[in-house]
Amino acid sequence: MKHHHRIAVSLAALAGATALAGVADAQAFYLQEQAARGAGRAFSGEAADTGAASLWWNPAAIAGIEKAEATISTSLILPKGDVVDNGTLIVRPQQAPAPVGGTSPSSNPINKGLLPSGAVAIPLGDRLAVGLAVTSPYSFTTDYDNNSWARYSADRTYLRTFDIQPSLAVAVTDWLRVGGAVNVEHTEASLTNALPNLSAALPDGSQKLAGSGWDVGWTAGFQMHNDWATVGVSYKSAIKHTLKGDLTVGGLLGPLAGQNRTLNDVEASFYTPAQIMVGGRFRATDRLTLNAQTIRYTWEKFDAIRLGAPLNTALPENYRSIWSYAAGLDYAVSPRVTVRAGAQRTLTPTRDGERDARVPDANRWNYAIGGSFDVTPNFSLDAAANYVDFEDTTIDRTTAAYVGSAVQTPILVNGRLEDARAIILSLGGRFRF
Repeated sequence: MKHHHRIAVSLAALAGATALAGVADAQAFYLQEQAARGAGRAFSGEAADTGAASLWWNPAAIAGIEKAEATISTSLILPKGDVVDNGTLIVRPQQAPAPVGGTSPSSNPINKGLLPSGAVAIPLGDRLAVGLAVTSPYSFTTDYDNNSWARYSADRTYLRTFDIQPSLAVAVTDWLRVGGAVNVEHTEASLTNALPNLSAALPDGSQKLAGSGWDVGWTAGFQMHNDWATVGVSYKSAIKHTLKGDLTVGGLLGPLAGQNRTLNDVEASFYTPAQIMVGGRFRATDRLTLNAQTIRYTWEKFDAIRLGAPLNTALPENYRSIWSYAAGLDYAVSPRVTVRAGAQRTLTPTRDGERDARVPDANRWNYAIGGSFDVTPNFSLDAAANYVDFEDTTIDRTTAAYVGSAVQTPILVNGRLEDARAIILSLGGRFRF
């Protein structure tokens, strides 16, 4: 039981990364790049727009469509930033606090990546439509060097989430559209970090968690519209994720060698947040449409990571719920060309004093430009570029290895996220048939 308790604490710190992303675009571990059209206006009107390209945000978006539609997009995410050590200390048993050592800064730990998405919608008569969206809302890879100063809380983290959203929508009246959907999500994760041996002269040990699982949530929404305005409201439920996999601990020497082992069928569970979205699109002139959207993310659901038998413990996370705000415009330059622009402000759900190197998250601004070109009456190209500017912030969550034992080893983290930014390039196509 003592071995299980010590491993439980290490696993809890590690398992947190199954739900955590680093610097990307939206906040914490949610990626919002699910359509190139929306990226061009900083996702400022998606809950109120129509067609398959808005299906992820509001299933009511496809009600009343006249033709079958399909959309496919991909976003190239190019993050940069430094995770800097400002004097992190390690306190080994019966030893004075000492510098944790390792390289600093850790530059660009968040990997570049491609994020694909797609959706299709088919009308069934004048008012009813069915649709299917396939997205990857929680996906990232981080790689710190093996000798990084942050190695005891973060080494390599791999996360992929695939969301399959079948939807049904109906135009109830000439001014009201409603829709509902089921969100089926598959999550895969592989996570590693270093473990300190009792002597600084010895090489570090390591631990790795790999697991996967299937989980289910739901989305519902409505849109009210007239000749000059559309207002959309949708709710995307929180989802409880349960991952099952294996934990491997190795490389521990001396008195710690007995903890080298593999535990099978380890279970870790956590919640991703609900989203309450309110968006509006307003036709100012025949060519100009103004957009606005706000989203409430219930990140307080991510209060802890809970570990099942044989570990039976939990690690508090204490995220806070946050808002995002966006405004943008669409301007029809010609019947075939539309240009877009927008800005979005999003806060981080992580708290000062509880932010670690796995989640170097911060408040940010997202600035966007984009456009669409109707190649034919039935095919349009969408393109967008986003620049995301992150505030500098602290990396300051104190951790410990072997908690509750005679060899408990605190890591007094003192770091910062500096000069973080991301460029995101999106390209997509919309088909009508």
